[in-house]
Amino acid sequence: METESEPYVRLASLRQLHLVVAQLSTARSLADTLQTVADGVVEGLGFEIAAVNLVRPEGDLVVAAVAGSQGAEAMMAGRVGSRSSWERRLSMGEAWGNLRFIPYTEGWVLDDDDVPQWHPAGPAPQSPDDWHPMDRLFAPLYASDNELLGVLSVDKPRNGRRPGAWGREALQLYSSQAAIALSNARLRSNMQRALVRLEREQSALRASEESFRQAFEYAPSGMAVAEMGGDQHGRLIRINDALCRLLGRPASAMRRYSFSDIVHPEDIGTLLRTSAEGGRAELRLARRDGSYVWVSLRNSVVADTADGPRFLLTHVEDIEDRKRHELQLAHRASHDSLTGLPNSAELRARLNSRLCARPTPVISGVMHTDLNGYAYGDGYGEGDEELDGEGAKLVSGLQFEDAGSGVLASTGIYDPHHTHAVPPTGTVQGEKGLAVLFCDLDGFKSINDRFGHNCGDAVLVEVARRLSAGVRDNDTVARMGGDEFVVLTDGVGPAEAQDLAVRLRNAIIPPIRVDGRAVRVGASFGIGWAGCGMTAEEVLQSADQRMYVEKRSRSKSQRRAG
Repeated sequence: METESEPYVRLASLRQLHLVVAQLSTARSLADTLQTVADGVVEGLGFEIAAVNLVRPEGDLVVAAVAGSQGAEAMMAGRVGSRSSWERRLSMGEAWGNLRFIPYTEGWVLDDDDVPQWHPAGPAPQSPDDWHPMDRLFAPLYASDNELLGVLSVDKPRNGRRPGAWGREALQLYSSQAAIALSNARLRSNMQRALVRLEREQSALRASEESFRQAFEYAPSGMAVAEMGGDQHGRLIRINDALCRLLGRPASAMRRYSFSDIVHPEDIGTLLRTSAEGGRAELRLARRDGSYVWVSLRNSVVADTADGPRFLLTHVEDIEDRKRHELQLAHRASHDSLTGLPNSAELRARLNSRLCARPTPVISGVMHTDLNGYAYGDGYGEGDEELDGEGAKLVSGLQFEDAGSGVLASTGIYDPHHTHAVPPTGTVQGEKGLAVLFCDLDGFKSINDRFGHNCGDAVLVEVARRLSAGVRDNDTVARMGGDEFVVLTDGVGPAEAQDLAVRLRNAIIPPIRVDGRAVRVGASFGIGWAGCGMTAEEVLQSADQRMYVEKRSRSKSQRRAG
């Protein structure tokens, strides 16, 4: 029997439900109502996370309010899911009255659709009634005429279990009251919006409005006014000429967008944080021609005179020149001034980014631990292996990497975000690794001595070009200094690395024309392998030593010939 069915628990839950339903009637605007609906689920229905997905006029649903998790709010707030994707979700899973429950065993097919979602971390369920982190529970919000107003999504029950009969009934009751409150708030918001528009028309004759209009329109830098809250959240409603010129877009086109529509995808999180309560941020906005311009965005939240929706006044300053200068300085600090290749510091940084503190067995599949401390799943690594009664692989004596801190622990779940670099042993067919090719030019000193440093510099530039042309786009070619170069290439085996060294050596051998004369250099390559547990210096020293072994194994004439 469920604990929640006990009479005193039901009575306490009913009182709490009454309180959160009563709060729905105190919200003054549509935005406040949406947030109150989400907060009520967390405060009174025993769920830790809730989101309200509001139907927009064109039919798609936008995440209008989130409660219980700052991470979920940052990830989902303001994002839109298509109506077709939502209708698919509301037709799947199990029908709990008006609710729709999609267990994790079925919901995996939804992972790639366009509905914003956020799954909190949590333990795997131990019994069929336990809540799984990938379970989904939705409560559709319908108006009196059966029009879909939105969908209330809830997650992470505080007791860790799927809702029982009483919990489902409470959520259904709350969702029906939330739909009523939402219908009333929408009607009230529409009335307030009409009054605001009327007030704007009347105040257009006032001197203060004229003063603001002139300051706004003729400001030397960009300015915009956007709606804040409601079903048109973020939409640009007023744009000055300076901003239109900066982005190369007419005002009529700009009014169809919000800043989130034209911001660089990598900067959307910065924009959402800045738009929430005002503030300043530097980000990139899209021009009409598809290019991006760096701007400084300064937001101020302005309350409407009729105490209706709030507005966002945005000042946009062009900082493209300053940002370009900053990027140039950063590039100079990390790249060789002569060849334009990454320098030794940047090479070490890229190499260190691929290496963790010490090697860890690679575990494939999903790993769990049983009551005896054994790890089990559909993959295994080094350690003692045995089979349980059902044929599942059990592995003891393993170490897994903690996905949060990155430190190694005796048990835990393997972090899939870090791919451990493991040097090939040469004993297993198809082994791949991170190869480090250390290149030293043969005969370069004599060119410097005979023809001068200008000729030597031209040779280095041409060698850098030939090396870069001979590798893949995701490989790194760096100049260590002098006539030494290093190539990082990942996902190759010993034979492939050797073939690459031969190709690059052959690319360097052909004569290089400088100031009307042809000069030739050869190259010696040493191949080392990077592995987790090694430092960048150890990897480079290993490749350097192998290069000198290879150089000494050939005569001077052979080196110059490649």
